[in-house]
Amino acid sequence: MIVRFACAAVIMAVTAAPAPAEGDAAKGASVYKLCMACHAIDDATNKTGPSLKGLIGRKVASVEGYAYSEAMKAYAATVPVWDEASFDTYITKPRDAVKGTKMAFVGVKDEGKRADLIAFLKSKQ
Repeated sequence: MIVRFACAAVIMAVTAAPAPAEGDAAKGASVYKLCMACHAIDDATNKTGPSLKGLIGRKVASVEGYAYSEAMKAYAATVPVWDEASFDTYITKPRDAVKGTKMAFVGVKDEGKRADLIAFLKSKQ
């Protein structure tokens, strides 16, 4: 019994992804400026990329009228919903997270800036 508990604890510790840090939505508005050429935020308009309005909590590759890459559609089968952790992983290095994504952006390496961006996106639900 103790061995099973110890094994379960080790598995949980190794596989659990850390939650992104809490961010500042006001600072995230500045980070969003990196995104705004390709992504709308205040309405459901698609540009070069899909609208980011309501992103957190939305199904991956689900914006109506946007032509997603086959790679992003396949990613949606393994990561069905954009939550804070999945978007944090993706936006760190999009082309590494989803090989074949149409997104040309290199990513946001700074953890604090990613947290701020996520807070901003959450405020735009």
